[in-house]
Amino acid sequence: MSPKRGLEGPPPEERPTPAGRRNEQGIRIDPEVEATHEPRRTVISALVEHEPGVLAEASGLFSRRQFNIESLTVGPTTDEDRARITMVVEEPDPGIDQIKKQLRKLVPVISVRELAPDAMRRELALVKVDAERPDQVAAVADMYGAKTVDSSPETATFEVTGARQKIDAAIETFSQFGIREISRTGTTALARGTAETAGPGSATEVSSAETANQAQTYTQTQTDD
Repeated sequence: MSPKRGLEGPPPEERPTPAGRRNEQGIRIDPEVEATHEPRRTVISALVEHEPGVLAEASGLFSRRQFNIESLTVGPTTDEDRARITMVVEEPDPGIDQIKKQLRKLVPVISVRELAPDAMRRELALVKVDAERPDQVAAVADMYGAKTVDSSPETATFEVTGARQKIDAAIETFSQFGIREISRTGTTALARGTAETAGPGSATEVSSAETANQAQTYTQTQTDD
């Protein structure tokens, strides 16, 4: 009786192995993603089925893959069965492509799109400051179009809405009075004009590299964010 033989092929030491190291979760990282690329900030919009656990599933994906997510928001759309996830990421182009690729694999996700650099982006922040100098505090609030939502002899709380850089500038200016608390919503965004932000009918998306080139052109004339 002949001895049992396994499947034909090269011995283990000669078999090809996937390139790239594994992270703490044991997931192999694409060497292209780890290669030296300049990171850039961009907005990705995903249209998803409006069902429990969708946000947890998406955030779990980002955590496992160790993507650099700056903010992540979710909200309803005109269709009550669907929701929109908006995320601001800061990654090199290969990482941005991986985020979109991995999102599309999630079952509840209908479509994913990286928004153009000129997309409309807004954020809301609540800033609670010391009110020992009420006239000066009010002047700063007026400078940034902030709305007073609460006031007392000791503190004043303002609502500031706008692009990320406006929010950052307002917080920095308010800091001279002493900031007690801050709460920020994270960025939400929509494509301009008749273009769909993310949906079954969205136009074919350009690559991350092309979007990066658009961003460089756009930022030569105005602030994108």
